[in-house]
Amino acid sequence: MIGDLVHRIAPQLLEPFGIGVDTAAEILVVTGDNPERIKSEAALAKLAGIAPVPTGSGTTSGRHRINHGGHRQLNAAIYRTVIVRMRFHQPTIDYVARRTAEGKTKREIIRRLKRYVIREVYHLLRHAPRKASAAS
Repeated sequence: MIGDLVHRIAPQLLEPFGIGVDTAAEILVVTGDNPERIKSEAALAKLAGIAPVPTGSGTTSGRHRINHGGHRQLNAAIYRTVIVRMRFHQPTIDYVARRTAEGKTKREIIRRLKRYVIREVYHLLRHAPRKASAAS
């Protein structure tokens, strides 16, 4: 039943690799009926708890961590998408290999990939017209 609703309301969310019906449904739950209220991809990242926060205080070494606030279920859904892409999506596999060779940790790579996925989702939500109320 959820799959039918997602297909009717926002089928464009199911197009990217690794985003399934459950993840798309979670995205729709968080954005609600008015995705225009989310003004930027940074705002969506903060809402999802994916916005990077500098580590430490004062002069940091340019390192970041993920914000621990935000919508935990959406964060977990985006994490699952990243893990699927790291395992089965060849461009992502190549990216992980390149970043690993640069000395990045797996945690840092996942943080960057989550930010990339949320940026992709934001553009899908903003530039695709939403269909009329499917709940009725």
